[in-house]
Amino acid sequence: MRLKSSLPLALFSASLGLAIPLVAVLHARAQEAPAAAEGDAESRENDAPEVAAERTVTYEVTLPETGDEALDSAISRASALDQLRERAPVDSYGLVSRAIAESGNMRDALRSEGYYAGTARILVDGTTPDTPGLADRLAARTGDTPIPVVITVEKGARYRLATVRLQAEPAGASLEDAGAAGLEEGTPARAQPILDAEGRMLTALRDAGHPFASLRRRVTVDHDTQRMEVTFLVAPGPRANFAQPSVTGEQRTHASLLASIVAPLEGQQYSQEKIDQTRRDLLSLGVFNTVRARAAERLDETGRLPVAYTVIERPLHAIGFGAAYETRYGPTFSAYWEHRNLFGGAERLRLEAEVNRLGTTGDTSDTGGKVGASLKTPWFAGRNQTLTFDIAALRERPDAYDRDAFTLGALLERTVSSRLSWGAGPQLEFSRVTQDAVTTDYQLVGVLGTLRWNDTDSPLNPSRGTRATVLVNPIYSLGESNAFTRLRVQGSTYFDISGDKGSILALRGVVGSIVGASFGGVPPDKRFYSGGGGSVRGYSYQSVGPRTASDEPAGGLSQIEGTIELRQRVSGNFGMAAFVDAGAVTRDPTPTFSNLKVGAGLGVRYLTAIGPLRADIGVPLNKERGDSAFGLYVGIGQAF
Repeated sequence: MRLKSSLPLALFSASLGLAIPLVAVLHARAQEAPAAAEGDAESRENDAPEVAAERTVTYEVTLPETGDEALDSAISRASALDQLRERAPVDSYGLVSRAIAESGNMRDALRSEGYYAGTARILVDGTTPDTPGLADRLAARTGDTPIPVVITVEKGARYRLATVRLQAEPAGASLEDAGAAGLEEGTPARAQPILDAEGRMLTALRDAGHPFASLRRRVTVDHDTQRMEVTFLVAPGPRANFAQPSVTGEQRTHASLLASIVAPLEGQQYSQEKIDQTRRDLLSLGVFNTVRARAAERLDETGRLPVAYTVIERPLHAIGFGAAYETRYGPTFSAYWEHRNLFGGAERLRLEAEVNRLGTTGDTSDTGGKVGASLKTPWFAGRNQTLTFDIAALRERPDAYDRDAFTLGALLERTVSSRLSWGAGPQLEFSRVTQDAVTTDYQLVGVLGTLRWNDTDSPLNPSRGTRATVLVNPIYSLGESNAFTRLRVQGSTYFDISGDKGSILALRGVVGSIVGASFGGVPPDKRFYSGGGGSVRGYSYQSVGPRTASDEPAGGLSQIEGTIELRQRVSGNFGMAAFVDAGAVTRDPTPTFSNLKVGAGLGVRYLTAIGPLRADIGVPLNKERGDSAFGLYVGIGQAF
């Protein structure tokens, strides 16, 4: 006689669920067991008050070692006795109740790994938990010795999969879009691969345009053949295209702008990714705190799927502050005020100011600063395009030069994908620059072109991914009839060594060149400089490279930099960093490693909600006359 059992869906789901965290199940059982124990204790109070459960008991759990690492892990996750031992203390009656329920937990763990004939035994103080009077005996124990709880398992034979079948609902429906289950006959009848197969097929159906696709599974275990028969009942449902989406909840933002953003969705084949991408497009405007997307539960009268987006707007105004400190260069303070929706088209107006080099000379002669304004208009003349106008007045007083300037610029940026973007726009500058006691007035016209790649997981504290920027900046000097082009490539990449963001290896590289003009034909402020925070730490700001006749930084026509940094989380929000920076600047347009300067140091990090607070100390490894003994750099966010 063949013994065959058909597992109800709910029972099989419970056993399969052991392949994933069992927190909800364990909490439910943890709450039930103490409640039952308290009831038992209360019923015994009149008969045996001297042993009533008035205190918690301590116990130790010995888990089995089955020789199957996956099964051992499933048993550990499933064991309420072990998982709740410290988190949910119990009295003696609660311990007995928990031990009685443990047999079911072990059964589920065994089945999740394919051991359907396996058995488990639980002994509490050497006795089975259903032994009469056990709870009273445990309550009467004296001393501090924990109660021993031993779990043993006989795993038995491992069951295997029979042929996995797909059955259409209703009969005759096409299953082509579902793909294959990907479960081979004869493989262990484990829970997780079956759940994974179900998820893959459901995702494939929905990606193929079936918004109402559903799957059910029918599972039968044949104990004679030790085989599990799995049948997936697949209901693809209709394939559908999107109806015209709607947006509600806006207060100050023009409905026409929102309609233009969601309009491309209409007529496209259903895809959850397309719904999510449109949601991200709405969020990218920067005027909404929340954007929710909801697809209808049925098709409309035209056979299309309605989608509704609900938005909640952010406050109109925002202010922000920033601060940084660097030895010799001194402190820097910045602030901005922002209007996030100036004309109702998500235009962002930002007014900002910065003051730097405060107190470095005892007066304000070397104090620099900037006041500026920018207006950013998203979705300008096309999808995912942003036009930004900038105007600024600057006073710069680094060691290399003095510069007073007025700048104007416009930049059209287009987002090609979530990772790739480009930008281009004109620049106009009127400036007066003094270097080595020589003052020159400049009237510059240029074009700035950028190409950016960013697939990192965080702007201020990345743990994986790559950032890269290519800059091309042709500039023409009206007064001197002189033209040159600045070329610069910068990239950084991040590796999560530990897999839990505890140890991050960060690498950075920069290569720059100015072509088309001689060294003297390039304004001092447009040359390349290295040294300082975010560059070569340990050296003063702009100090790496050629010097003027008065031994001040002269800048160069080429630049090369590199950094290796290890970021290590130490405890909680605290972390450390160790780094080596290197850089060289030369008068020749071709980057070289001649006169390479190297700095190294250590840093402290404290993680906050807005990013890590950073403090680095760097020392020059090949120090020359005039170089500082060390550099201290403080700011928000990682160095790169």
